[in-house]
Amino acid sequence: MTTVNTSRFEIAKGIEVGGGAPLLLIAGPCVLEEESFTLKWAERLQKIVRKYPFGFIFKASYDKANRTSSGSFRGPGVEEGLRLLEKIRTTLGVPVLTDVHEAIECKATAEVVDVLQIPAFLCRQTSLLVAAGKTGKPVNIKKGQFLHPSDMQGAIDKVKAGGGKAIMLTERGSSFGYRELVVDMRGLDTMRQLGCPVVFDGTHSVQKPGGENGTTGGNRLEVAGLVRSAVAHGIDGIFLEAHPDPDFAPSDGPNMLTPQLLEVVLQQAEKIDAVYRSLN
Repeated sequence: MTTVNTSRFEIAKGIEVGGGAPLLLIAGPCVLEEESFTLKWAERLQKIVRKYPFGFIFKASYDKANRTSSGSFRGPGVEEGLRLLEKIRTTLGVPVLTDVHEAIECKATAEVVDVLQIPAFLCRQTSLLVAAGKTGKPVNIKKGQFLHPSDMQGAIDKVKAGGGKAIMLTERGSSFGYRELVVDMRGLDTMRQLGCPVVFDGTHSVQKPGGENGTTGGNRLEVAGLVRSAVAHGIDGIFLEAHPDPDFAPSDGPNMLTPQLLEVVLQQAEKIDAVYRSLN
């Protein structure tokens, strides 16, 4: 593999991504829950990550707009969700990231969070991508499960059309028939050729969409192996959803990591990242 120097930019004071910056970790629960729980879990995650030489962004969604069932928990909504994300950001001094689903959400969300995230299903939505770019905030675009990695150039161009310059791309697996995802690690190299920092989403890559009788299934035990391979490819960041009790989480429980598994994945990532950097 030929080493590619992706663009490098600052997300928050002291936290950069791409271009040889320390590995970035985006981590948190799938969806925002009750305030005291979310604050305690964000603080615990922050303490875990301090053991490692990674930048850290706390991630949680205020609205899971693409749940399998209309009866599934979606989150607190935009207004309450942004209030909670702002409290986490100011109380803990940690950058925050959340999804946006419609162009109208982008301006208000950008006033609170450090990174706007475009869900994979929406990575071709022109008005949403342009609106995210107009905010001037960093934008993380998840690659659609249906797209070739090189096709993410179109998504990049749309954010840039809105004036956005700080763009990350995230791999989260590709559809392989029904209810199955696979990860072609060559796609990480292909997306890095586009010039933007590339993040690997280890937890969504092990999902089985709709595979649990109306909810999404998955296997968290498969995450560590995929992350090891991705870090060995020289990615710029890792995306990991984690929860203190994922089997009882309101969303994405089967693929979210326990605190113990999160520590294992981070320990392995640190060692492999150090080897990769020593070779390049």
